[in-house]
Amino acid sequence: MGPRAPQVIKDESPVKVLPPRRELPPPEFTSLVMNVLIFLAFGCSDLHDHWNSLQSDRAFEALRRKLCSILGSTITTASVLLAISVAFVSTASPVPYLNYSTPTPYCLLFMSLMLAIIAILTSGSSMMRWLHTDRRWIQKQLKQGSFLVLFHLLSIIVPIFFVVCSLNCLVSAMLTAGLSSHSTASRAVTAFCLIIYVLNIGTILMEAVWKYHARRQPISPTLPC
Repeated sequence: MGPRAPQVIKDESPVKVLPPRRELPPPEFTSLVMNVLIFLAFGCSDLHDHWNSLQSDRAFEALRRKLCSILGSTITTASVLLAISVAFVSTASPVPYLNYSTPTPYCLLFMSLMLAIIAILTSGSSMMRWLHTDRRWIQKQLKQGSFLVLFHLLSIIVPIFFVVCSLNCLVSAMLTAGLSSHSTASRAVTAFCLIIYVLNIGTILMEAVWKYHARRQPISPTLPC
């Protein structure tokens, strides 16, 4: 008889499947200011809520489109404010009862012009950043520390902040010119517009505060009957 073939012992033990590698969560922030900035920038209750949108390419692309749309609208609004401010600054008042060439309205108009230019520049740079970044890079930034997280948030908040300041300077210039007018009708119309403006600002702030507290409130589980 010839030599026996070596027996092959089959290892029938179950193959251990390694769990998928999960990204480490970002550092915990309990500061009220940081949570408010996160809410203003992304509409999230905290940084971990924003972190969940970076776990897949589809969610990140949706976030990128949303932020680029906001920045594009910011550029459009700032451009309109810039054109209006330039028109007021470069021309004299056509009517005597609304003189915006006096020092206070003119200074406010010039501030609105400068803030609109800054808003356009910051919005454009932030849009370029979001168009050419990827979610892995943002995840690395968020895991580094508070400074990079703050820079990440301010890339969205700063352009909107400058647009809001530019709009308020423009409105304040018109209100100042109207309230200092010698015409009673002009002062009455300006006072009515001021009341409407304050009511709109108050409504927006109240809605923002309500949405912030609604997102911060934990959802209680539904108990079975």
